[in-house]
Amino acid sequence: MDTKIGSIDDACKPKNGDVCSPTNGTVASIEDTVPASGISVGSSEATLGRHLGRRLVQAGVRDIFTVPGDFNLTLLDHLIAEPELKNIGCCNELNAGYAADGYARSRGVGACVVTFTVGGLSVLNAIAGAYSENLPVICIVGGPNSNDFGTNRILHHTIGLPDFTQELRCFQTVTCYQAVVNNLEDAHEQIDKAISTALKESKPVYISISCNLAATPHPTFIRDPVPFSLTPRSSNKMGLEAAVEATLEFLNKAVKPVIVGGVKLRVAKASDAFVDLADASGYAMAVMPSAKGLVPENHPHFIGTYWGAVSTPFCSEIVESADAYIFAGPIFNDYSSVGYSLLLKKEKAIVVHPDRVTVANGQTFGCVLMSEFFTELAKRVKRNETAYENYRRIFVPQGKPIACKAREPLRVNTMFQHVQKMLSSETAVIAETGDSWFNCQKLKLPQGCGYEFQMQYGSIGWSVGATLGYAQAVPEKRVLAFIGDGSFQVTAQDVSTMLRNGQKTIIFLINNGGYTIEVEIHDGPYNVIKNWNYTGLVDAIHNGEGKCWTAKVRYEEELVEAITTATLEKKDSLCFIEVILHKDDTSKELLEWGSRVAAANGRPHNPQ
Repeated sequence: MDTKIGSIDDACKPKNGDVCSPTNGTVASIEDTVPASGISVGSSEATLGRHLGRRLVQAGVRDIFTVPGDFNLTLLDHLIAEPELKNIGCCNELNAGYAADGYARSRGVGACVVTFTVGGLSVLNAIAGAYSENLPVICIVGGPNSNDFGTNRILHHTIGLPDFTQELRCFQTVTCYQAVVNNLEDAHEQIDKAISTALKESKPVYISISCNLAATPHPTFIRDPVPFSLTPRSSNKMGLEAAVEATLEFLNKAVKPVIVGGVKLRVAKASDAFVDLADASGYAMAVMPSAKGLVPENHPHFIGTYWGAVSTPFCSEIVESADAYIFAGPIFNDYSSVGYSLLLKKEKAIVVHPDRVTVANGQTFGCVLMSEFFTELAKRVKRNETAYENYRRIFVPQGKPIACKAREPLRVNTMFQHVQKMLSSETAVIAETGDSWFNCQKLKLPQGCGYEFQMQYGSIGWSVGATLGYAQAVPEKRVLAFIGDGSFQVTAQDVSTMLRNGQKTIIFLINNGGYTIEVEIHDGPYNVIKNWNYTGLVDAIHNGEGKCWTAKVRYEEELVEAITTATLEKKDSLCFIEVILHKDDTSKELLEWGSRVAAANGRPHNPQ
């Protein structure tokens, strides 16, 4: 139950003045970047399509991921006419959505454009993933002619019924706002409301544009004036003070408190405030697996990833033995809790959500923003390094895997020893759903090294499109993508789009003969897949156009040679390294995690 503090009028009031408010990421602020130009109503730049393009640019989008279809062709003409907007044509709608997801992770907002129903329902899975991961993705659909609404006509690209709302109804559950633009009078308002809602809520939105309206001018699309801004939220001051006081009273009684970062640090834009609290408090600092990369791992009190039984060494012992733990933006699902097996007690926890704080499973203080809460707490918290000192006492440096003999089949733990040496501030890691989750989680990230994976939704194949989008957003970084063979078979086509756009990603294709993560949860013949000639496939996609280099490695010496070539001679090329591993060669963490998740999945039915 929320504790009501202060008057309702004071709660969550915006600060004075309308100013731009960045979302998760670094650039997703809205500002009038386009100078006034006095465009006339009949101008080709005063159309709905050009207005939408300018709004995307002002929101922080510079690349749109698209699949053309007859309902969106004219709209695409007007979007790509915007000088600061680049069209990235994708091989299918699912990958376009995944690419917008990856782009939003890096840039703070992403956008994809597809056609009505056949395109919309195809991209839906990617939009659901972005919703689960709190990413502001703007999904734009070219819709039916405005004159067809309400006519009882049957259109192509539908299921054969005179009802155009099927697509809309599907999107209502996986977006935070839906705008169906089939007239010009409120088009400006609907578009602005959709984009601003995506940024404020950090969730996807759906915008449908009737195909005959994109090229139509209207007075509201003239650039001058175009007032558009977001009012930043702030905490209820009395609620903030009460939350801080209750938290301090609880923490000051603790002997060995710890602080653990969760994935919603991103949406709360509170990573810096979280680190400031760790600096001020001296607490041992860990992250949940989905928050890896959101806080610096070179922090002096960083103790690793807290993931229950599959935590990094000595981390779970410190967290679970603490008498107080602050969890910042956590999501405790069956995967992050390792089949609901975490040894935590609610009465010891302070759970900080983006806009509320719960202390020791008791009082909840609403309308308290995470970043402001941590900032105030850092000013007054009593320093206590006991938990970190305990960590230092029990910590034993990790050993190295047994050295591979010459021409001995490569092992996954040996592979990632070499991957570790590749990381720098100029790289980013994308980990596909599967054993790459666990192997990449053990990598020690240098300052500035990016890291992304899709833990909440866990859709296999996500990483191909996400790598495309992430690399497009930050061309100055070299992305290292770790993708299983089963996942790659779902979305492989858009390696073509990476090549087309001159990306220099290094893809490590882990070929171990099937869906290994599912084998460790529940094995069966359905987890074995047809082997492909993966390097041959990528060579065929390359087809002599663009810069591409492939290699197939079976032994450690071949891996070392391939990494050397990819990072030196082929540093400006897309590099695809197929790593052939034994089907049972997995991380020990996956073995443990899989058995616990299987036990959770297999709980007998309780009729009560």
